[in-house]
Amino acid sequence: MTTPTDSLLSERGKTHGAFAEHAQITQDLKNIIVATPGYARLNASQRESLDMTAHKIGRILAGDPNFKDHWDDIAGYARLVSIELGA
Repeated sequence: MTTPTDSLLSERGKTHGAFAEHAQITQDLKNIIVATPGYARLNASQRESLDMTAHKIGRILAGDPNFKDHWDDIAGYARLVSIELGA
């Protein structure tokens, strides 16, 4: 029996890719970010923006690179930090 959650996961898999592949790519990117000397200088918003950007990059690489929302989301997370900085 297919549940609503199963249907949602199947649909999202078309744009987001396989979860395990996406998770590995995203965790690798986040590990690189955290390992840099500059990470300690970031505030919580900047760290979260980079985390979410890594997450979206993972979806692009594991899933559909032509899914516009992935790219719009990256721009949105960068814009949120820019707004906080007074830009």
